Amino acid sequence: MPAKPAPIKKAAKKELPKKAEKAPEPVPEPAPAPEPAAEPAPAEAPPAEGGEAPAEGEAPAAPPAEEPKAPTPPPPDAEAAEAPASGEPKAPSPPPPPPKEPTSAPLDLFIEDKNDTSVTIIWSQPETIGNSGLDGYDVEICKDGAEDWKAVNEELHKSCRYVIKNQTTGDRLKIRVVAVNAGGRSPPVSLPEPILVKEVADRPKVRLPRFLRQRYVAHVGDKINLTIPFTGKPKPVVSWSKNGQPLDTKRVNVRTSDRDSILFIRTSEREDSGVYEMCVKVDDFEDKSSLILQIVELPGPPASLKIVDTWGFNVALEWTVPKDSGNTDITGYTIQKADKKTGDWYTVLENYHRLNATISDLIMGNTYKFRVFAQNKVGISEDAVSCKEEAKILKTGIEYKPPEYHERDVSEAPKFTTALSDRATTVGYSTKLLCSVRGQPKPKIQWMKNQMIIGDDPKYRQICVQGICSLEIRKPGNFDGGVYACRAKNDHGEVTVSCKLEVKQPVIADADKK
Repeated sequence: MPAKPAPIKKAAKKELPKKAEKAPEPVPEPAPAPEPAAEPAPAEAPPAEGGEAPAEGEAPAAPPAEEPKAPTPPPPDAEAAEAPASGEPKAPSPPPPPPKEPTSAPLDLFIEDKNDTSVTIIWSQPETIGNSGLDGYDVEICKDGAEDWKAVNEELHKSCRYVIKNQTTGDRLKIRVVAVNAGGRSPPVSLPEPILVKEVADRPKVRLPRFLRQRYVAHVGDKINLTIPFTGKPKPVVSWSKNGQPLDTKRVNVRTSDRDSILFIRTSEREDSGVYEMCVKVDDFEDKSSLILQIVELPGPPASLKIVDTWGFNVALEWTVPKDSGNTDITGYTIQKADKKTGDWYTVLENYHRLNATISDLIMGNTYKFRVFAQNKVGISEDAVSCKEEAKILKTGIEYKPPEYHERDVSEAPKFTTALSDRATTVGYSTKLLCSVRGQPKPKIQWMKNQMIIGDDPKYRQICVQGICSLEIRKPGNFDGGVYACRAKNDHGEVTVSCKLEVKQPVIADADKK
């Protein structure tokens, strides 16, 4: 059947010509399989005027401007007939992958450190990495005046820091870094100027520790081990002196490393005291620092001691400073006295700072001797200076008659002020029984178990101090329970107290029984 004419759209501005309305469009017939020699059949229906879109409900026709790529394309009517028959659009082919590109050049290449045989460089990663990532870096060098660049790393370097080793001192090197990925090598980043392979000269500096900035004090016989750090490049030349003179290597040892110097004395003596100076030197630059070492010991005794005056119950003393102060200041004196009858020495003044003193509250009729010790930061002198004279406190003409006292009878029969209390304990756990008693004269104490005197049984420990009596039963067993009694007895009577001691079996949990 002939196809119905397409209705005219309301929004169309131009009307179709009458010939197009009257002439029915022929029914499209399926085209035979295309052959190489076949000619395309011409379309019977003319296109609408004005290039307007086909009417609603019509099958879309192939655009006339598109040219087929195949050498023998099918006719446009055949493509229009196949489009509604298929029903589903063909899947678009995937776009080709984008080409891999190298990264941009690394950034901020500069020298971090260098010495006589190596150069340390550091840089930042490229600003643009791209879609293929970053595999690593190649570090390349070339002598100044040549262009034969060669890589110093055998494999790609991952970090942004590299040490170029085994170089010749005095060479001038051009250095550059290239980033590498699957897209190839990036543009290189180079140092602006060739680098001279030589250690950077740094002014030397002695870093004297804080505790050595003041006087360092040690005792005779101590081991001295002082570490003084220093800085400077190249390695500074270190020298020591004592009081402006070279060190005595028999007494003082010096060990110097790249970073510090150690002053070592195995056994210090007073002669080791002095001002030690350390000097570090690099080329024409040098730095010095000094420390004061003071070796101290106990002082000697005061040089002399004498009695200046004696009156009433007082004695005035004077002495002189020690000849040997122990290589440090004297901090005080200690004054002692001794009664000639007993010969026992007692301290009357200590940490005393003056060179004279008055000793008071002496006993009339007694004769006294005196001695003085010196004291410094280390301690008190081992010896003292003694006074050759003796001070005798004379009696006055007043006779002293002591009052007569009648002796009071304070005898008393024993009496327990605190009785024994019943106790309970567990097998294997020590326990103690306590009571207190008084009496005059001091009563004799006896402990009994079941009316049997315990005596010196090592299982029991009996103590009685100032009326407090205790009996300690060490790790009692099943047969140590019973009645314990304490008996106190003197010439005026006897008294006894008692208590019961129960020894229980330990409680065993059900899990332990199983």
